[in-house]
Amino acid sequence: MFDKLEDLLIRFEEIMSELHEPTVTQNPERFRKLMKEQSDLLPVVEAYREYKKCNRDIEDSLMMLEEESDEEMRGMIKEALNESRENAARLEQELKILLLPKDPNDEKNVIVEIRAGAGGDEAALFAAEIYRLYVHYAERRRWKVETMYMDEIGIGGMKEVNFMITGKGAYSRLKYESGVHRVQRVPETESGGRIHTSTVTVAVIPEVDEVEEIAIDEKDIRIDVMRASGNGGQCVNTTDSAVRLTHYPTGIVVYSQTEKSQLQNKNKAFALLRAKLYDMEQQKAHDAEAQLRRSQIGTGDRSEKIRTYNFPQGRVTDHRIGLTLYKIDKIMNGDIDEILDACIAADQAAKLAKMNEM
Repeated sequence: MFDKLEDLLIRFEEIMSELHEPTVTQNPERFRKLMKEQSDLLPVVEAYREYKKCNRDIEDSLMMLEEESDEEMRGMIKEALNESRENAARLEQELKILLLPKDPNDEKNVIVEIRAGAGGDEAALFAAEIYRLYVHYAERRRWKVETMYMDEIGIGGMKEVNFMITGKGAYSRLKYESGVHRVQRVPETESGGRIHTSTVTVAVIPEVDEVEEIAIDEKDIRIDVMRASGNGGQCVNTTDSAVRLTHYPTGIVVYSQTEKSQLQNKNKAFALLRAKLYDMEQQKAHDAEAQLRRSQIGTGDRSEKIRTYNFPQGRVTDHRIGLTLYKIDKIMNGDIDEILDACIAADQAAKLAKMNEM
């Protein structure tokens, strides 16, 4: 690990030297790549430099202890030595985490698909609440939300909703939301006061840039335009602005109907299609991960759950990490950082354990 850290430190210093050369600004693409690499390396370099300083402090303290005879001074030196050792141990653990393989999609924007699963109208109502949960969470992080498609029912629920969240690191956090979310509560339409269980499925897919190699042959696509349905503004519902794309080779069908312009809806639909095709390619390339992802997303069956929202008890339980929080109102208002932080920590711990076995 420390040989690798030394190599990264040397590379960082090479980048900094090159960035100070006048000619590098004349090549914008090279300058951009160097700045990106410098930004990626900076947290590792800073932690490693601090770690090396702690080790120097430990050596200095040990030397001082050998030479010092005054007990009061020795006590102060020992206190400083213990602090340096604690900091060094903490930084070593941080460095192990920083050196874990990065998910290349972590910095990307995401496309989120929410579908009502088992539970009829109650599932559709909960799908709408999960959608609002993510909108509130995005607002907390100052991310942008763009709705792409929404299939609403008359009582305020949603059979399906697709939307894009744009913001730095959106995928790195929201990827842990993929799976089946289960709700337990008494529906408003339940006269007997019985608790019902319903589910929604959430899929989080990284956005794919047009320049990425996702080949979409025009002859493989059928483009249909139509009048938007459901709730919407006057122009949205009275012009043929909605777009549906059918991809023949995969059978994927995507919709976009939230914009007034047919061109805007077409662009959104193609963005969703590219993301879905990219996601399929990633699944083929990583069979083990793909199997895990399919089991997480499932088909809305109650048994394939990652999280339960129990309203009568006011609790939310994430079953993957065994975390239960009794603040369902805050969570439904977008306060999910505690859950996501715990998922990230568990993921990192599993990767570290696997790395230590090798």
